[in-house]
Amino acid sequence: MREDPFVTDERSREDPFVTDELIGLDRDDPETKAFAEHLARMRQQHPNYTVEGYLANVSEFANSANRARGHHRMMALLVVGLILLGVGWAVWRALGDVINTFVFK
Repeated sequence: MREDPFVTDERSREDPFVTDELIGLDRDDPETKAFAEHLARMRQQHPNYTVEGYLANVSEFANSANRARGHHRMMALLVVGLILLGVGWAVWRALGDVINTFVFK
């Protein structure tokens, strides 16, 4: 099989859906390359409800947040900040309960 320099993802080279969608487009156009990468990302499937699935979802979120610009990037940062704030609050409450249980018995 001839290697397609147009598609950067190994899995998307084997996917006929991606190659069929790109017929007739200029292979050197940066927008078309970005579209091919987008199609490859959309076709990726990973297991849900497993540690690997959760980590893949976090990785996809981080990659999309890094690609985002403007208010989309600010919203991603806000979501991450709120998640970290919630985790910090939960840890603080758990430490308070542990201290109250074992120290001030």
